[in-house]
Amino acid sequence: MTDAARRSEVGAGERRIHLIQGDYYVSDETDVMLTTLLGSCVAACLYDRMAGVGGMNHFLLPGAEAQDDARQAPRRGDDPYAVHLMELLVNGLLQRGARRDLLEAKLFGGARTMEGLADVGARNSSFAKRFLEHEGIRIVGASFGGDKGRRVQFWPVNGRARQVFLAASEAPRPQFVAPRRGQDQRAVEFF
Repeated sequence: MTDAARRSEVGAGERRIHLIQGDYYVSDETDVMLTTLLGSCVAACLYDRMAGVGGMNHFLLPGAEAQDDARQAPRRGDDPYAVHLMELLVNGLLQRGARRDLLEAKLFGGARTMEGLADVGARNSSFAKRFLEHEGIRIVGASFGGDKGRRVQFWPVNGRARQVFLAASEAPRPQFVAPRRGQDQRAVEFF
């Protein structure tokens, strides 16, 4: 669980915990609702209804794994970022009493929010499905693709999930940092 995932709001008798890219959160508390905003990123919502525990992560694949053939199983060296977040989520659930054979997954995201760029959302979606299939975790629901962002809400104890499609102005967009004018692209500054 990261610091960003610990940010929460209290309202209507429940705590809302907001996840941003790179976060994961596991809970067995009945008053917790996890929420995130997705564009091309993917959120994996996993839960064990019998144990009353669940969790969510939010990832975007960088580099190598995003270029892989979608038919391949995830490999440990391909994408340490997404694999790591998925493993943290699964292990967090197991530590809270979930059983691997009872875990179920609901997946969201993977939109193509920027025309003209590679379809990173489809690659993210493919990775999530391959990872879960490889781990033997049953996918009971998925909502991928399209050109709109999503707001996802997930109640980890019972596995209930809700998504709302966002207007274009609300959707998260990839952010690119342009180098400052006149800055040498090969220069490295040490702090």
